[in-house]
Amino acid sequence: MKKTWWKESVVYQIYPRSFKDTTGNGIGDIHGIIEKLDHIKSLGVDVIWLCPVYESPNDDNGYDISHYRKISDDFGGQEAFDELLEKTHQKGLKLVMDLVANHTSDEHYWFTESKKSKSNPYRDYYIWKDGQNDGPPNNWESFFNGSTWEYDSTTDQYYLHYFTKKQPDLNWENPKVRKEIFDVVEYWFKKGVDGFRMDVISLISKPDGYPNSEHEKFQETIINYYANGPKIHQYLHEMNQEVLSKYDIMTVGEGPGIDLANGPLYVDASREELNMVFHFDHMFIDCGVGGKYDPIPIDFKTFKTVFNNWDKALKNKGWGSIFLGSHDFSRMVSRFGNDQEYRKPSAKLLATLLLTLRGTVYVYQGDEIGMTNVAYDSIEDYNDVETLNAWKAAEEEGQDMEEFLHIVHIQSRDNARTPMQWSSDANAGFTEGIPWLKTNPNHKNINVATQENDPNSILNYYRDMIAFRKANKTFVYGDYECLDLDNPSIYAYRRWDKANEFLVLHNFSDKKIHWGYDLNEDNYKVLKSNMAQGQQANFELEAWQTKILKRI
Repeated sequence: MKKTWWKESVVYQIYPRSFKDTTGNGIGDIHGIIEKLDHIKSLGVDVIWLCPVYESPNDDNGYDISHYRKISDDFGGQEAFDELLEKTHQKGLKLVMDLVANHTSDEHYWFTESKKSKSNPYRDYYIWKDGQNDGPPNNWESFFNGSTWEYDSTTDQYYLHYFTKKQPDLNWENPKVRKEIFDVVEYWFKKGVDGFRMDVISLISKPDGYPNSEHEKFQETIINYYANGPKIHQYLHEMNQEVLSKYDIMTVGEGPGIDLANGPLYVDASREELNMVFHFDHMFIDCGVGGKYDPIPIDFKTFKTVFNNWDKALKNKGWGSIFLGSHDFSRMVSRFGNDQEYRKPSAKLLATLLLTLRGTVYVYQGDEIGMTNVAYDSIEDYNDVETLNAWKAAEEEGQDMEEFLHIVHIQSRDNARTPMQWSSDANAGFTEGIPWLKTNPNHKNINVATQENDPNSILNYYRDMIAFRKANKTFVYGDYECLDLDNPSIYAYRRWDKANEFLVLHNFSDKKIHWGYDLNEDNYKVLKSNMAQGQQANFELEAWQTKILKRI
């Protein structure tokens, strides 16, 4: 297996709007990131992934870009970004940006021109269709509720938008569009950026004929219509050949609709497309027929099986991304752990899981201190467009809105977007003004300052575990085998190479368990545990205890 820096890296994801505000306007900014570079460096991570900081009307908080080469003044402008890039590199860190190439803002110059007339030179930069039977061209539903088609009276046609109506999809069939995007990528590489996370890149190739969806479950519509279009691999290979292959950078594609059958194609090195992808098999694990806001309980065996299957699929060709949280999902300790009685041990357990699996590891801001979901009293306190659209749809359907608010508490993307909790001070030390999104009230107890000098804190556990992974490359490149898959509470696996063999045990339950498996406990020595009780019988686990054992 070829060894490279991006395989060995741990990536720290920053949602700039919520990270640190230095101006007092309540919005995080680039100077705030610069101010906290020492915190990021202290974790032992290698790469910062920055969510979009480009010029944008912020209909979807920066994922609606109106200028690809301009840094938004909201975040400090180009000068601030240049300073961040320089200081990041000075500290031995790399900087990866977000590439949003499936769609632009409807305020982008290309689109304002495109909608002027059918003969405009930019018309074919987007996807325009005639309606059918006094309605949209087909029955496709947007990721954010409602039709994917928006009528424009100027030319009596509809344009496609997989997300909000202010995010029209680009027409990648048009070679001029591809050249525009490749030029943008080249522009940032020449400035010294170290790679791109490519937003919903699996959606850029549209299906032939734009047929109606025949699926009730939205997730199946994504897989069968929106994702993995007929020319997706042609486009990605072309991007690789034209730009990506010319630089020592990393690429990770966000892949809604990517599955075990087609996922490996994106990352097979011989195909020359992307380095790795984010699949969502484990992140959509609680989505019911109605999607995210129709949640079902997480099945633990399925959770384990997802990691097993993807490791197997990418074992010989390609590379994986290991993550449990991001700006698009609930806080990982609230979702996969126990954020009440066992918040601290379960946050450490999840950190151990991330850092002992094969693949590049991604840590989302705030997870290193065990930040949790927030439960605002009113929908008025929420900002996320996906949440607000889901609320509106639920109201129109006559749902019990008190019950739906409880679902919002669990599922809203704003759970991950509450301001970073730096201290117990007002607004968690995030801003001296009024934060754009209310801080979580538990910042009084959960914050960086409180954990900084506590040797048993979640923060210092992350630092220790990241250092441990780096000192033991077996966890990066070594083989993987899941043990006792049917166990309803224990996730157990081996990691090994020619030099070492490790056994990793996680107790995903509120009860003490002795793992009775056909291995001799005397052959193992405990190296790491998330609890002081780590030295009792090797296979005995307290509630939410994790152990890393070495075969002796």
